[in-house]
Amino acid sequence: MFSDLPQYLNSGDILFRNSAAVLPARLHAQRPTGGAVECFLLRPEPARGENCWWCLLRPGKKLPVGATFFRTDHFTGEVVEKAEDGSTALIRFSTSGDQPMAEIAAQLGDIPLPPYIARRGTAEERAKDVERYQTVYADTAKRVAVAAPTAGLHFTPELLTRLAEGGVQTADITLHVGLGTFKPITAEVISEHVIHRELYEIPAPTRARLHATTGRRIAVGTTTVRTIEDYLSQNPVAVDEAFFGEAGLFIYPPYPFRGVDALITNFHQPRSTLLCLVSAFLAPNSTDGVEWLRQIYAEAVEHQYRFFSYGDAMLIL
Repeated sequence: MFSDLPQYLNSGDILFRNSAAVLPARLHAQRPTGGAVECFLLRPEPARGENCWWCLLRPGKKLPVGATFFRTDHFTGEVVEKAEDGSTALIRFSTSGDQPMAEIAAQLGDIPLPPYIARRGTAEERAKDVERYQTVYADTAKRVAVAAPTAGLHFTPELLTRLAEGGVQTADITLHVGLGTFKPITAEVISEHVIHRELYEIPAPTRARLHATTGRRIAVGTTTVRTIEDYLSQNPVAVDEAFFGEAGLFIYPPYPFRGVDALITNFHQPRSTLLCLVSAFLAPNSTDGVEWLRQIYAEAVEHQYRFFSYGDAMLIL
C-alpha cells in the first residue's frame, strides 16, 4: 500500500516533487453568431502582449485569424495566429478590469480531466475536481499545469508528516506540465519522435540539494525526473539562485541518470514518452528495461492494478 512508503525510505532521503498547481484551463465561450467555442489555455505568451495565450480551440477550423469569441461580462478572445494543426491558436484576450486570464480561468474554467474520466459538468462535480485533481502540496500561486503531476496525488498531509518524522526531506520544483506529455509516439524509431517542451523553475534551495545531498534523491513522478535531468545536463555546478529553463529532453534507453536515485510513478499509456523514461530508469545502462517494464505491466494487468491519472503507483529503488 502507498501508506507503507515510509518503511522503504531512509532518514536523509529527499523527495523531489513538482509543486505546480493545475489550472482550470478549459473555458466555454461563444462566437458572435451564437456557436459554442471551447478554449483550452495551454501557456501564456507574454512576449506577444499581456493576456496573450496559446490555446486549443474547438471548432478550430471555424475560427480563422481575426475571429472572435466571448464570455459575457468576463472576456473576449481574438485569434491572432494559427498553428499548422488548425486547432492551436494564439489568442489575445480582453478581460473585464484587465483581470489576468489565469484568474478568469480559476473562477470559470473546468479542470482538464483526461477524456476517460466522465463528468456531467455540474457545479458540485467541478468543485470536487478542483480539489482532487491537485496534489496536497500544490502551490496555488503557480497554476501553470494543464494536467496534474499524478504520482503526487497519492500523498496525504498525514503521510508527509510521517515521512518528515522519519527524517525524509522534501524539495520542490515547478514544471509547467503541458498536453504534449500525453502525445503518443507515432514514429517507428524512438529517436525520431519530436518531444514537446515545457517550462520549469528550480528554486535555489532545491538546486543546492540536487548538487550536495548525502541521501537518495527520490523523484515523485516523471515530470520531476525530466526537470532534474534537463537542469543537470546544463548545470553541473550549483549556483545560489533560482534557475528557469525549458525542458526539451527526451529520455529513453539507455540513459545515464545524473540526479535521480529512485522514482515514484504511475502506470502510463501505451506508446507514451513516459514509458520510455520509466524503462530507461529500470536499466539505465542498457535496453533491458524495456523487457522488464513489459513484465511489470503484465503483472499489473493480471492483478488488476488501476492505470493512468487516478491509478496505482510503483516505487523503483
